[in-house]
Amino acid sequence: MTGGIGTKQQSHARRSVAWVVAVLLCGGAVACITPAEFRKVSNRVTDLERARGGVDANERGRVADLGSEIEALKGRIQELEGRVEVAEHRAETALEEARAARSEANTGAAPGVVPDGEGSGGTETSAVSEEVQRYREAYAQWRTGTPESLAACVDQFTKFLQSFPASDYADDATYWLADCYFKQGNFSAAVLRFDDVARQYPSGNKAADALYRQGEALLRMGHGKAAGNAFEKVLRDYPDSARAPEAKKQLDLLGAG
Repeated sequence: MTGGIGTKQQSHARRSVAWVVAVLLCGGAVACITPAEFRKVSNRVTDLERARGGVDANERGRVADLGSEIEALKGRIQELEGRVEVAEHRAETALEEARAARSEANTGAAPGVVPDGEGSGGTETSAVSEEVQRYREAYAQWRTGTPESLAACVDQFTKFLQSFPASDYADDATYWLADCYFKQGNFSAAVLRFDDVARQYPSGNKAADALYRQGEALLRMGHGKAAGNAFEKVLRDYPDSARAPEAKKQLDLLGAG
């Protein structure tokens, strides 16, 4: 019933519009409008409304198509985001493995046990890269600490750095090389190598220690002012490091002297 009333209202509205248009065309002279002319104008109004409805339908179709494309793009973006997350996870895992290997090398620990291919137990990893093997051999000489082993330490770490200058162990190798020189009493060489650590690897875990040890070597050589500069640099650049309090004590002693 409601639909019938709506249809009648729409029909009446079309006739009213047609009538107004016809009156306007006659310059307000209502008597000049004939029934045939009225129907003609009324039909024209109906055609225009239908045409407008067709345009709206086309527009709705295009909007629907655009909506589908947007949804497809959203799906593609989600897929790409998933791939990025996987890549980031793999990169982080690789970084953690590298850190673990480096820590293992520094402590001289034996290679770890890793699961076999079937996941039923573990097998000892016997094969290590030449880089890691040579680092461990040089580090073992440093740990022994005898005059002969210190000479071997200098030789092996020097060759290691020549062969693997971009190694992840390069900063540690340079530090241990400097320490071997220090223990040999070759303080001038130790100063240069400790300086290499602090200058080439300022964000490394041995930078503050290397600066402090450089100051110690300079003190052994009788260069108090240069040593003070090294200790001041420890306080300035690495105030939160474990070496900072010791550097402060050294500066106090130099000031008192």
